[in-house]
Amino acid sequence: MGFIEILLIAIGVSMDAFAISVGKGLAVGKARLRHILSVGLWFGGFQALMTLAGYFLGSSFYSAVESVDHWIAFGLLLLIGINMIRESFKDDDKDIDASFGFTKMLVLAVATSIDALACGLSFAFLDTNIWSAALIIGLTTFTFSAAGLMAGSVIGRRFHNLAGIAGGIILICIGTEILIKHLFF
Repeated sequence: MGFIEILLIAIGVSMDAFAISVGKGLAVGKARLRHILSVGLWFGGFQALMTLAGYFLGSSFYSAVESVDHWIAFGLLLLIGINMIRESFKDDDKDIDASFGFTKMLVLAVATSIDALACGLSFAFLDTNIWSAALIIGLTTFTFSAAGLMAGSVIGRRFHNLAGIAGGIILICIGTEILIKHLFF
C-alpha cells in the first residue's frame, strides 16, 4: 500500500476526531495552545496506537485467513465507512463539553480510534509498513484535530456532519480499490 492510499485512510479515520474537536472548539470558545496540543496528542496518539494494536492482532492470525484477506480488508473499511456516514447524521453534540480532563479525553480518544484499530487489522493483510502507516495516521489525526478545535472555536457546527460523511466515503472507496486490485490485477 502506497503513501497516498495510507494518507487517504489517515484522513478518513481522522474525521471522527476532527468532528469531536470541532465540538470541543465550540464548547471552549477561545482555543488556546494547551487545548490544541491536548486534542492533537490525545487523538493522534490513540489513532497511531490503535492502528499498531490492530495490525499486531491481525498479524497473529493472518495465515488462517490469507486467501480471503482482500475481502476482510474491503469488509472492514466498508463497515467503518458506512458507520462513519451513519454516525454523522446523529446529533451527539450535547455530550461534548469544554473539559480537557484525563478521563474525558481518554474516553473520547478511545471512542474516536476504534476505526483505526480496524484499519490496523486490515493493514495486517496488506503489504504495508505498519510503522510508517501508524505515524502517518497519528500525525494526520493530530493535524486534523488541532484544525478542528480551532475551526470549532471560530466557525461553528457547519462542517461537523460533512467531516463524517467525507471520511466514510474515503474509506469505502479505498476498500473498494483494494478489492478491485486483488480480484482483477
